[in-house]
Amino acid sequence: MNETRFRWRNRQLREHAAIIDGKKAPTKLIKNTTYLNVYLKKWMHGHIWLYDDRIIYTGQELPSYTEGTEIIDGTDSYIVPGYVEPHAHPFQLYNPQSFAEYAAETGTTTLVNDNLMWLFLTEKEKAFSLLEEFMDLPATMYWWARFDPQSVLRDEDRHAFDSQIPDWITHDAVIQGGELTAWPDVLHHGDEQILHFMQETKRSRKPLEAHLPGASEQTLVKMRLLGMDSEHESMTADDVLKRLEIGYHTGLRYSSIRPDLPDILQGLVDQGHNHFDHMMYTTDGSTPGFYREGLINPCIQIALDAGVPEIDAYMMATYYAARHFGIENRVGSLNAGRVAHLNFLSHPKDPMPHSVIAKGEWTKRDGEVLKKETPIQWEKNGVKPLDLDWEVTDADMQFSMPIGLEMVNDVIMKPYAIDTDVYTDRLSEDNKESYLMLMDREGEWMVNTLLKGFTQTLGGLVSSYSNTGDIILTGKSRKDMKKAFQRMKEIGGGIVLVNEGEVLYELPLALGGVMADLPMKELMEEESKLKDYLLQHGFTFNDPVYTLLFLSSMHLPFIRITPLGIMDVKKKEVLFPSIMR
Repeated sequence: MNETRFRWRNRQLREHAAIIDGKKAPTKLIKNTTYLNVYLKKWMHGHIWLYDDRIIYTGQELPSYTEGTEIIDGTDSYIVPGYVEPHAHPFQLYNPQSFAEYAAETGTTTLVNDNLMWLFLTEKEKAFSLLEEFMDLPATMYWWARFDPQSVLRDEDRHAFDSQIPDWITHDAVIQGGELTAWPDVLHHGDEQILHFMQETKRSRKPLEAHLPGASEQTLVKMRLLGMDSEHESMTADDVLKRLEIGYHTGLRYSSIRPDLPDILQGLVDQGHNHFDHMMYTTDGSTPGFYREGLINPCIQIALDAGVPEIDAYMMATYYAARHFGIENRVGSLNAGRVAHLNFLSHPKDPMPHSVIAKGEWTKRDGEVLKKETPIQWEKNGVKPLDLDWEVTDADMQFSMPIGLEMVNDVIMKPYAIDTDVYTDRLSEDNKESYLMLMDREGEWMVNTLLKGFTQTLGGLVSSYSNTGDIILTGKSRKDMKKAFQRMKEIGGGIVLVNEGEVLYELPLALGGVMADLPMKELMEEESKLKDYLLQHGFTFNDPVYTLLFLSSMHLPFIRITPLGIMDVKKKEVLFPSIMR
């Protein structure tokens, strides 16, 4: 069993020490290379010894015993630690396995992951079993402990959600609490349960991550007093500086929904800021196509292009993040005792590695990806294709609601007064209104209204991919929506587009109805097809996958469709309740 998340056994430790004494040979020896020492903040010349998944030595000495050792000429390479993604959401159509494998190929070998979907998709014990299986992936996988579901749940569902959290907090794969999207509940509405979870996380000596977009200085200070350690929602250089001033470790975001990093870094450089050791990059769970060039390596390139000092640009991707989480004794550097995550660069100005060693094994060599099969027992651990035993009926499709949701952008919705004839089988194509339904995965309740801005002409879209795992139906035509639902059931969950009775496109999401079982590059092409179809039918924004995900997310303004009904986000009030079927 791979032990690199936690420890190495006594026998292994003795073997590692014996290599220094010349009694055992390293498994790999990289000779005559230039490598980054993050503790000295210097490029150094020398040799790197590896034994299985651990770095044994970096420096001027060569091992005295090399029988069976793989000798690697490092003369033409610059070697840096594997990159760290400190804020991953590994469920954005992709799954943790496909995401980790692709990340490692592009040099991001440590991921700190959101656990939200495990709280909805499977039992806690089975989720923990999956976490053990993920240890066999090339990337090192750490996790968060969520305190809130991002949406509002029915009482029984919220109780089931909350009951899992204490064991997540203490799990040794979990290295932070958060991200806390429900901070207004704690700060303004007296939520003692979440504050208790925060305190328990601190008692476990794990940091807390906040989610504070646009927050005032007063709010930032109060949340720091309540225990928050890091924050990743800065949109400008001034936002970053304010968070640093207060004492937050600050994530710099470059994501499909908020690609702020170039402006942030240019702003910091232009202001003469030269102290980067409490910053780290994040791609914040971008949709698949955003990752065509990799994960953290494009962030480093943006930093270099902005004029950030070369070594700082790499340390924000490696050591600074690892130190924040207290895992610098495992990842984030090339020193003795660390996990053998190494990126081979052609030049420091090009952070895309030509070769990658992850956990001591070649993941990519001279530009060629070396695939290793890592079977994950999804179904055994409760992550199966959807098997719905209910139908959408004509009686369900009643839309006599006075208020609808109007899209301001991909993820922000504002209320609007409906004055459309909603009793027709197909809405007019003269406007961008469509029917909208959120239906319980078990078929027990539903919320019906209209959505303005998603499509001009598409008959029906049905998605089992959503923030809570419930079913989204939208479109111009009741018949097309019903047909799309039926087809989604047949394929075991997914996203299906139908127009005038024809299935235009389908993306099966065989893993719980939320994640595809495709490799990342194939999924990128599928997402591109989905976006093309939606653009042809009048979608005018950039990221429809995020639109579907966040329709029920209560951390975004102004109005949401949730399991409790249509809700005013700021007031936390149900404007129109969901209906039992």
